[in-house]
Amino acid sequence: MSIPFYRVEVGGDEREKIDEVFDGEAPNIVEDLEAAFESYTGAGYALATSHGTAALHLAMLAIDLKRGDKVLCSINAYPSVPEVVRHFDAEPIFIDINPDTFTIDLDKLEAYLAENKSKKLKAVIVSHVAGQSVELDRLYAMAKEYDVKIVEDASDALGATYNGQKIGSTGADITCFDFSPHLRRNVCNGGMLVCDDEEIMERARSLRNHAMVIDEEGLGYIYDVVDIGSQYMMSPLDAATILVQLEKQDENIERQRAIAEIFNERLADAPHIRTPIANEEHPYSLYIIKVDKNRDSFARELAARGIECGLHYIPLHLLSYYKTKYSLRVNDFPIALRNYQQVLSIPNYAALSDDQVEEICDAILDVASTRV
Repeated sequence: MSIPFYRVEVGGDEREKIDEVFDGEAPNIVEDLEAAFESYTGAGYALATSHGTAALHLAMLAIDLKRGDKVLCSINAYPSVPEVVRHFDAEPIFIDINPDTFTIDLDKLEAYLAENKSKKLKAVIVSHVAGQSVELDRLYAMAKEYDVKIVEDASDALGATYNGQKIGSTGADITCFDFSPHLRRNVCNGGMLVCDDEEIMERARSLRNHAMVIDEEGLGYIYDVVDIGSQYMMSPLDAATILVQLEKQDENIERQRAIAEIFNERLADAPHIRTPIANEEHPYSLYIIKVDKNRDSFARELAARGIECGLHYIPLHLLSYYKTKYSLRVNDFPIALRNYQQVLSIPNYAALSDDQVEEICDAILDVASTRV
């Protein structure tokens, strides 16, 4: 049996909602999704976008990022994070990671902020790898002390919590979500930008549609353009699908945690394997193991048994553009490099059956037992 890295279940509820859009019965479906998202996360404002990268790009527009500004981010992030910074001819500054959570190392972040005070230092983008957050109270205190904006990349953290509070309402300046994140492709695309600042949200809302202003009392086709924006509107069909899936998200997280418990138990003593180090609120949007050597050959052995795996992520300083642009060396970020050589994401999602979970465990144990 082949087990894909990710598969989303689309049932009758999604199809019924999509039919409503086709039939013209849901003219405000995008606004309905935004309202539902505000309620779900507890955020003051939510703005739907065409995809997660659009939400991040809008976030940079909303904080008025300019040429020459600097934005700190983890070296262990998806390329969309520094990419949106570079589109402004601004400079991403990379920070090494915590070896256990794979997220940005707050000690190294604080050290950089303390040693590099500059008006050009605009923001910190923090990625919640696998859905597990950093110590947010400490992060927000740093942001206040050093006067930088906090933008959270919550691509893996939809429905995740910090101290019982949903990510998106914990205190960041802006939080960005992706409904089809890296290697976990949904049947639809979409992103969401949330914040509690009305001014930031109004700017993002305007820039989402070419900074176009239309007189509500006019004919509807007369418009003005007041800034440089883009076209990042979410499709109504995507909104319909995501709205239904949002209602299932807490249930999906509970299933992911149940599967993770099985993995934790069955793989605890597997040779050459280390299971995740996680706190009690980990949603296990990704289940990332460490393979002590020859990670890629391990993945090939699993693939031969029908188990598809993922990698989160290739450190940015190993990618040709950033390596060349900033003259980065392989050993500049030793923790991220060491983790990259070992980490492997195995399937963990609500659509997995118990039999498939056991099959994944059997395959990992079988491959691990033959390694020396």
